[in-house]
Amino acid sequence: MAGRAVPEAAAIVLEGVGKRFGPARVLRKVDAAFPAGSVTLVIGGNGAGKSTLLKIMAGLSRPSAGRVSRATGADGGEPRLGYVGHATFLYPGLTALENLAFWRTAHRLPLDRAALLGLLARVGLASHAHERARVFSRGMAQRLNLARVLMLAPDILLLDEPMTGLDAPARELLRREIADARAAGACVALVSHDLEGDGPLADRVLALASGSVAYEGPAAAFFAREGEGPCCA
Repeated sequence: MAGRAVPEAAAIVLEGVGKRFGPARVLRKVDAAFPAGSVTLVIGGNGAGKSTLLKIMAGLSRPSAGRVSRATGADGGEPRLGYVGHATFLYPGLTALENLAFWRTAHRLPLDRAALLGLLARVGLASHAHERARVFSRGMAQRLNLARVLMLAPDILLLDEPMTGLDAPARELLRREIADARAAGACVALVSHDLEGDGPLADRVLALASGSVAYEGPAAAFFAREGEGPCCA
């Protein structure tokens, strides 16, 4: 199909994206644009297709129909993309520091022990740098997973319910990191069921219902109409 050009301010554009798993249709003709320097809250009920959509945006799953277009990154090449999903992509036999060193090497970035230790401190894991990931709680593993992504300084940050397993201080830390990423010009897509906690972060909302777009637009307009009856929370 002939695709439209990516708008200048959009980091990702979805055009007619559909996804089937056998006879089950999970996504239907999803059209959406995700601007740079903004946070888009992706919401919907269980089974609405949110996680599938983020995996397609991350390149971890191929759409059955439609296309995904990405703008160039800050350096003019491919955009740096960070994805936090339900799997942490950590190696349980490695320490926290070794996990970060492994992923930094995998991305062909220079190793800097001091910088990696500083990153662990940034996510509250400085005192656990030399502990193996297998002993981490879900919340600690999610913090380390976040550090893995943040060290890339991604142009596109895709977060699928990243607050899972985090205590209140860790949730606030993550929300600060999301706000900082937006301020640095990143495009952030955040899947969340917590509209009260995460809603204030959002510039835009993409609401899915049964795999289709129920709303795409400014967050202020979406939350203003929430008083008229819930759509997809």
